[in-house]
Amino acid sequence: MLDLSRFLEHVSAPAVLVGPDSQTVGLPEEVYRVLSDVVDAMSHGRAITVAPVDQMLTTQEAADFLGVSRPTLVKLLESGRIPFERPGVGRHRRVRLEDVIAYQKRTAQDRSNTLDSMTLEAVETGLYDDVSENYETSLRRARQDKAL
Repeated sequence: MLDLSRFLEHVSAPAVLVGPDSQTVGLPEEVYRVLSDVVDAMSHGRAITVAPVDQMLTTQEAADFLGVSRPTLVKLLESGRIPFERPGVGRHRRVRLEDVIAYQKRTAQDRSNTLDSMTLEAVETGLYDDVSENYETSLRRARQDKAL
């Protein structure tokens, strides 16, 4: 995996697949980017799941994806924070993967906004003794470092 990761770091254009009969097929840019992202994640020991975003999940699968218990997920569904469907005549709920991902992104942004607000309040109230640069400059620098 490490060799493949290093190779992909140095290749700036999409590559081709070579079949067992030496036939080649070019990789579309989107497929190449996905392959690069997957290899990068795997080389860092992270698990990978490839699934269509419109895939329907059970409540247990959605809970596992979010890292919460199934009862907690059901509360999120019933409160309207994540949309769900009830296929057929039953009490089973199904959740779209794209809705679970959207919820995950919203909560991550909410946490980030809350932390930014708490940090700004701590700076303004003098809880930090030595502040060499203002909050906005520090935040901008931290976000630029994170983007790299």
